[in-house]
Amino acid sequence: MNYLVNVLYIVAFALFILGLSGLTGPKTAVRGNWIAATGMAIAVVATLIKVRDTASINWILIVAGLLIGVVLGVPPAKKTKMTAMPQLVALFNGVGGGTVALIAWAEFIETDGFSVFKPEQEPTVALVVGSLFAAIIGSVSFWGSLVAFLKLQESIPKNVEKTLVRSAKLFQLANIVLLVGAVAAAVYIGVNAGHGSPAWLIVLVLAGVMGLFVVFPIGGADMPVVISLLNALTGLSAAAAGLALNNTAMIVAGMIVGASGSILTNLMAVAMNRSIPAIVFGSFGGADTGGGPAGGEQGTVKATSAADAAIQMAYANQVIVVPGYGLAVAQAQHTVKEMAEILESKGVEVKYAIHPVAGRMPGHMNVLLAEADVEYDAMKEMDDINGEFARTDVTLVIGANDVTNPAARNDPSSPIHGMPILNVDQSRSVIVLKRSMSSGYAGIENPLFFLEQTSMLFGDAKKSVGEVIEELKAL
Repeated sequence: MNYLVNVLYIVAFALFILGLSGLTGPKTAVRGNWIAATGMAIAVVATLIKVRDTASINWILIVAGLLIGVVLGVPPAKKTKMTAMPQLVALFNGVGGGTVALIAWAEFIETDGFSVFKPEQEPTVALVVGSLFAAIIGSVSFWGSLVAFLKLQESIPKNVEKTLVRSAKLFQLANIVLLVGAVAAAVYIGVNAGHGSPAWLIVLVLAGVMGLFVVFPIGGADMPVVISLLNALTGLSAAAAGLALNNTAMIVAGMIVGASGSILTNLMAVAMNRSIPAIVFGSFGGADTGGGPAGGEQGTVKATSAADAAIQMAYANQVIVVPGYGLAVAQAQHTVKEMAEILESKGVEVKYAIHPVAGRMPGHMNVLLAEADVEYDAMKEMDDINGEFARTDVTLVIGANDVTNPAARNDPSSPIHGMPILNVDQSRSVIVLKRSMSSGYAGIENPLFFLEQTSMLFGDAKKSVGEVIEELKAL
C-alpha cells in the first residue's frame, strides 16, 4: 500500500509543477489551475489512504472538515467580483497560514508535548523544529494576511492608516522584541516542554501580534508585494509542518508555493526598484495628504469631453490603453474592449500597457482584460511597451496613477523615485480617465496630469468610455 501512496504522491507533484508552469501565461492559466487542483485532490486521497489504519483517525471529523471547507470556500470564489479578488487572495492565503499553525499546535498536543532532551518520547529534530517554525511563520502569515485584507478592502479609516504608516519605526522595534520573545518561547518548548504548557500559546500569540505589526505600517502601494510575500511565508510554513508530520505532499507543495512566491516577490520588488527589506521596513503610501484641488504648484489641468477624446483616438495611428485599479472599480473592461474593436475597425492599432504592480495583486490587470476577451498578444508588459510611447498618438490612462507618475523618474525627492514606470508622458497626447483629482494608492500627486499634452476626462470610467463609444459610432 505504501507503494501506491508513493506513486500517487509522485503523480500529484508532477501535476503541481505542470499546473504552476501553466500559470506563466494568460492562455494557459485556467488549465494550469485545474491541473494543480487535480494534483491536490490526488495528494489528499493518497494521504487518506496512508492514514486509514491509524487508530486515532476520525473519519467523521475529516468529512465534516471537507464539507465545511467546500461550503465556506466555493461561494466566495464564485461570487467575488474581480475588484475584490485581491482581498479574497489575501484571505485565502491567511487561512492557509492559520491552518498550518493550528496543525503544528495539534501535533504538539497529540504527542503529549515533546522535547529533544526526553528520549522516551522519541521526538525528532524535524518534529520539534518543523512544528515550531510552522507555528511562528503560519501565525505571522495568518494575522498579516488579515491586515492586508482590511487594507485592500479599505476598512481601515484613512486617518488611522496614516498614523500606522507614520509609526513604522515603533512597529519595527516592537517586532524585534516580539521575534526574540517568540524564539525564546520556542527554545523553551524544544528544551523542556510538557503537555498543556502555555509556552505554545505564547509562541502563537507573539507571532500573531508580530504579523499584525509587520503589515500595519506598510502603505497601500506596497500591498501587491506584501500579498506575494505572505503567500511565500505560508508555503514555507506548510513545508515545515510537512517535515514535522513526515508528510511528503505537504513538504513538496509547501516548497513549491514558497519558492514561487519568493521569486514573484523579488520580481515585483525589482519592478518597483526597491528591496524587499525596504518594502517591509520602510514602506511608503498612505502617509501623505492625498490629492488636493486641481492647480496649485503643479499648474492647471485641462478637462476634455468624450467627443474630443473620440476624435483624437479615431484619427490616431496607434492608441495605448493603460489600465489601473480605477478600471477594476468601474468594471469597465468589457466597455474598453468594445471601444478598442471600434477603433480597430477604423484602422487604429490598439495595445494595452501592463505595469507589473498595477492593481492590487500580481497580474490583476491581465485577469481583468482576459475576462473581457482581450487578445493576449495585445497585452504588453512594461519593458516591451515603454519604447512605443514616444511614437504613440494617444495614450488612454484608465484609473492608473502611481505607475504612470513621471516623478518616479524625474524627482529625486519623490517617495517613489527610482520605481520603473510606464513612459506615458512621452506620448503625443494623453487622456486620463479619473473620477477626481485625488491621489493614487501611494498617496502622492501625479505631475502627468498637469503636462501640456494631458487632458482629463472626469467621471466613472465605464460611463466615460461608453460616451466615447457613442461618439466614435457617430464619426
